[in-house]
Amino acid sequence: MRGKAEVRREEPEKEPTNPKKPTAGETEVKTATVKTEVISSPKAGLSSATIVDFVTHSATQTQKAGTVLGRLLQLGDIILLEGDLGVGKTTFTKGVGQGLLVEGYINSPTFTLVNEYQGRLPLYHLDCYRLESGREALDFGLEEYLYGEGVIIIEWPERIAEVLPTEVLRVKLGYVNDTKRTIRLEPMGTRYVALTAEFKKAAFGA
Repeated sequence: MRGKAEVRREEPEKEPTNPKKPTAGETEVKTATVKTEVISSPKAGLSSATIVDFVTHSATQTQKAGTVLGRLLQLGDIILLEGDLGVGKTTFTKGVGQGLLVEGYINSPTFTLVNEYQGRLPLYHLDCYRLESGREALDFGLEEYLYGEGVIIIEWPERIAEVLPTEVLRVKLGYVNDTKRTIRLEPMGTRYVALTAEFKKAAFGA
């Protein structure tokens, strides 16, 4: 990868021997509110795609949702992470990193554009907030990450939408209040329809 990528590695925190029982709002993702709907997705060559909508009730649940997704990811998967500033995109990404067995602290790559982490698969975390166009992303080396040897998460993908593949998983986070967030998984492409179905089963048992 190009020299601009930043790799951070830290020793993971040890789990307590007798962990405290989670309080309300800090339990498994299964306690979140979930619903599904079917939309047409002609752009991805699909007649329909199952969307999963749910609400998390704490940052812990938001991160746990990311962990569930991270455990299911495969080499080459592309996640577009959308949402306003402060909505929890980095929190969700930390969970994805946990699911990928990343050993280290995950933070936002706003100033470095990309952070690279090592786990069972490499995780490339891109933040496109400061980019003006898809051409800038290509000049930076976007394709090396899109078609590299790992999983890629892109924050602010709308800024480079014109150069992104059509088959991706869109994850949209929304603000409800200080603790609650809406999370919406929109699969675009056969691989991501299957991934979303696996996530739904793993997270909610449905």
